[in-house]
This record gives sequence, C-alpha cells and structure tokens, in this order.
Amino acid sequence: MFVQIMICLLMKGNQIGELEELVLLAVGSLYQEGAYAVAIVEVIKESSRRLIDVTAIHSVLRRLEKKGYVKSTMGGATQERGGRRKRYFNLTQEGRQVLEDVMAVRLSLYHKMPKLTFSIA
Repeated sequence: MFVQIMICLLMKGNQIGELEELVLLAVGSLYQEGAYAVAIVEVIKESSRRLIDVTAIHSVLRRLEKKGYVKSTMGGATQERGGRRKRYFNLTQEGRQVLEDVMAVRLSLYHKMPKLTFSIA
C-alpha cells in the first residue's frame, strides 16, 4: 500500500514541502474566517509554535496558487488598511487531495513502526 501511494505521488508530481503542507492546512482551517497571510501566520504559530515571516507565507501562497492547490480573491478596501485590499485564499479540490495523499503516506509510515517502550535511565 505504501509503495502504491508513493508511486502515485511521484507520478502526479504532488510533492509539497513541510511549510507548504502547514500553509495548506492553515488555509483549510481558516475557511470560515477567511485565510489571508497574517491569519495564516497566526494559525501556524499557535498550532506549531513556529515563527514564520509573513513574506515567506506570501511566497508559499504564490507557489501553491501556481500549482493549483489554492485560489485567491481580493477583498474590499478598508480604512484600517489605508484603503488597501486583502487577498484571501481558499483550498482547491486539488489542494485538499494533496493533503489527503500526504496524510496517507504519513499514517502508513507511522503504522509500520513497532510499538516501542522506552525506559528512563
């Protein structure tokens, strides 16, 4: 099963890095509120305790949009942002599928590990 999943991932070219995975998960988790770069940074910070610069998130979002894993829309201009508009991101069907593929690989590997017990020396 694991080999079949890996072959499928390699053939499709659906490889994503850890940060891309975290960003996709954050975008999906922000579906109700609206996923924009600053909110994504906060979700990743809260859930993984990683501090990531917002410019890195912008780069990842552009890459994910180019791959077809997210789509963006522009929100309305607001006074609090000096008349600037926010770019909101949504997970696409392809983005959801790549997350499910990655999760399947991770679970497959996890379940192959023996149940080990460790003693404190």
